[in-house]
Amino acid sequence: MSAARGGPGSAALLVLVGLACQEVGASFAVLLFPDTGPLGIVMLRLLFSALLLLLIARPRLRGHSAASWRSVVWFGVVLASMNGLFYLALERLPLGVTVTIEVLGPLTLSIITATGTARWLWAGLALAGVVALGAGGWDRLDAVGVLFALGAAVSWALYILASARVGRQFPRLDGLALAMAVGAVLALPFGVAQAQDALLRVDILALGAAVALLSSTVPYALELIALRRLPAAAFAILMSLGPATASLAGFLLLGQHLAWLEIGGIALVIAASIGAVGAAARRPARTTEPDEPLAEPLG
Repeated sequence: MSAARGGPGSAALLVLVGLACQEVGASFAVLLFPDTGPLGIVMLRLLFSALLLLLIARPRLRGHSAASWRSVVWFGVVLASMNGLFYLALERLPLGVTVTIEVLGPLTLSIITATGTARWLWAGLALAGVVALGAGGWDRLDAVGVLFALGAAVSWALYILASARVGRQFPRLDGLALAMAVGAVLALPFGVAQAQDALLRVDILALGAAVALLSSTVPYALELIALRRLPAAAFAILMSLGPATASLAGFLLLGQHLAWLEIGGIALVIAASIGAVGAAARRPARTTEPDEPLAEPLG
């Protein structure tokens, strides 16, 4: 039974399956790092995602203003930087820690745009979570990896703003497909330089396509279906569970163990995200375009 005919429970299940697919895809990407490097898998993911989206959306190229094309190019730059920084961080940090730090981007954006004193509570919880992440000793967390993850967090916040703008200017998935193509072109020289001869191997190309399918295409499709049955606030709360699913995937698929304080830090960041989403849901919300791209990371 599809989520469109089912209730909120089945729609929520689709969101959780989408999250699981994302983190399984990220885990597969980590396993490919010895062959392709992080930038090589970024290039493969963006390239295959762009091809799939262009085939599905078949975007119209004529009839768009110069401002709309600038928005698409900027969106593509953000997509390339977000994915690149995320995978560079994954090379140095556990999956759960990387996703938790990345979540700070949209969380900070929610807190900044919120009103009332409750936002300081969510900010405090998030800060406590970050402190707990390093409580086992910040020397356990690679400093360069943390910087890459923070860069991915900033890029995710910019992604939310850029996707909203492109969603208003282009119908359906057209803007996202075109922006993904821009991102793939930008990532191409860096990916080729790092992956080199690995790109001639059929198995590497097949796994790169699988990463794109698991991390982008399947989650996006499932979440788009789920949004027809779930309120936006409920959807955002479910998406806040990303650090938890990432930690579980890192443990099961990559053997990445976290200290209890690190797990507690992830839980605090999740709680702050859920609190910020709940506060946003109680504010008068703007009407979103039905075809606006989802505010989700592609990492």
